Amino acid sequence: MNYTGVATLPTSTPSAALAPHADTDPDTDPETNTGIGTGIGKIDKVDIAVIGAGQAGLAAAFHLQRVGYRPDRDFVVLDHSPRPGGAWQFRWPSLTYGKVHGMHALPGMELIGADPGRPSSEVIGAYFESYEQTFGLRVHRPVSVLAVREGEDGRLLVESSEGRYATRALINATGTWDRPFWPRFPGQETFGGRQLHSSQYEGPEQFRGARVVVVGGGTSAVQQLLEIAPVAAATTWVTRRPPVFREGPFGEEEGRAAVALVEERVRQGLPPRSVVSVTGLPMTEAIRRGRESGVLERLPLFERITPTGVVWTDGQRVEADVILYATGFRAAIDHLAPLKLREPGGGIRMAGTRTLRDPRVHLVGYGPSASTIGANRAGRAAARDIRQLLASARPNRALSPPPQPPPSPPLTTTPSPSR
Repeated sequence: MNYTGVATLPTSTPSAALAPHADTDPDTDPETNTGIGTGIGKIDKVDIAVIGAGQAGLAAAFHLQRVGYRPDRDFVVLDHSPRPGGAWQFRWPSLTYGKVHGMHALPGMELIGADPGRPSSEVIGAYFESYEQTFGLRVHRPVSVLAVREGEDGRLLVESSEGRYATRALINATGTWDRPFWPRFPGQETFGGRQLHSSQYEGPEQFRGARVVVVGGGTSAVQQLLEIAPVAAATTWVTRRPPVFREGPFGEEEGRAAVALVEERVRQGLPPRSVVSVTGLPMTEAIRRGRESGVLERLPLFERITPTGVVWTDGQRVEADVILYATGFRAAIDHLAPLKLREPGGGIRMAGTRTLRDPRVHLVGYGPSASTIGANRAGRAAARDIRQLLASARPNRALSPPPQPPPSPPLTTTPSPSR
């Protein structure tokens, strides 16, 4: 049985209404404006607006600076999260840095020597914070972008809780965390226990002594199931498709093949699958033990939910106190709806990072660039593409010389917590 679903905001996502950003650049540009973020009622003009300051947004901001654009003069970075760290700041405390799969460093500054036993939310949050400060990226937060629509004089109008920005180009790097996918099943509303999404997972203790059904075949499902099993009364793992466990190293050739599968869907104008969904689950020692113990013995998707559990088409039943949906996320791009970028298939067709329906709009961290290394590359590609676009539209525009790399060494050991 295939399920359909809807997306809702997790309870941990902040609502943002903020006074204008206080730490603005004192320099002004007579052609663009008299300053950035100086009043809710006015419209600030910038060359580029970057929406989102996770991995993709910070990479894009870094590369914009490298090609000569200045933060808070030529471009502005808006982020609705309460602090640096992107989606990582919301990860559950028991997901330590040592358990993280494939965290790729941001461009220009490595993260080395971090304590593997420390929560990943703290390690990566502090790393992102240090990165923003080192390169002077001047991220405005918490700022919620409400809509992006056509403006005047060929500009896009970004409407936000901080005010309005008229921009010549846009880099959207909003990721997926704000749109957890909730599947829908017959009888779901009758269930007498708890139902929650993996984005609301806070650790195994909330499942102690409970009978738990975990729905989903991704990395989060496996990690959370392995944590829950030792304290729960019973666990049942349910997936729509049989999980694929990947043995051995995952090299560049395998990575290119996985990205190509995601790119093909984007070319067809279909909603992208995540890169992780086509790479399979890495066979770690913890996963190997979970399979041997039976914790990771998977059952196919059930047919319906009852007041006391779940039922399959053959009559099999499992009683449950909690259903945990580790069913992933969808791209958080509803604010772009006024631009009508979607194809009939529901996705957005792109050439590289540029949307085909509007060359001013670039998506990074979307589809094939949704991995951490892909986000870095997409940020660089978007910055170069936009520079060419704006230079051709206004060839006499003078840019600042690219900044020199920071003299400070890579961030090492354990940075100070950001939460």
